[in-house]
Amino acid sequence: MSTAPEVSDAQIVGAPRRADWRLLLSSPLHFLSLGAGSGLAPMAPGTVGTLWAWVAFHLLEGRLDDAQWAVLLLAGFGVGWWACTRTAQAMRTADPGAVVWDEWLAIWLVLWVVTPAGWWTQLVAFALFRLFDAAKPGPVGWADRLFKARPGEAPGWRQGFGILFDDLVAAFCTLIVMALWRAGT
Repeated sequence: MSTAPEVSDAQIVGAPRRADWRLLLSSPLHFLSLGAGSGLAPMAPGTVGTLWAWVAFHLLEGRLDDAQWAVLLLAGFGVGWWACTRTAQAMRTADPGAVVWDEWLAIWLVLWVVTPAGWWTQLVAFALFRLFDAAKPGPVGWADRLFKARPGEAPGWRQGFGILFDDLVAAFCTLIVMALWRAGT
């Protein structure tokens, strides 16, 4: 019988692990957090993940009413927090670029709120969201820094929440700009 203390996944240290198909298919949580594979894009996984989420939004749009969208987004946030945390731990990286479930949820929120909207309006919303998410101006940068891992700290639940939080702030910033734009037209 071993007397070694149990070690949680959050305490595992080592070199960061790359996201790949093997990781994606090893757990439903990884499949979700890696955006059904969209986060495995070799370049700009956040943008690719957001594009796939836009496609998925259109597949779901006519099938869900507002209450179902609200439930999907709330459940997606709760399960996503768990999934993003577990994937960050498996990858030994506090905020892996391949984790794109945060982009999926955020763009779904934006598109749900601005709909009904034409293709052009949705494209503007997409571009604004990507700008806020990538550049992290003002409140988005604050939200991103708020939950960053401290030096030497293994990824944990705080960082998992942070993965989602800065994208939700980017979504709200996008919605504010969209509301101002629509009010002016």
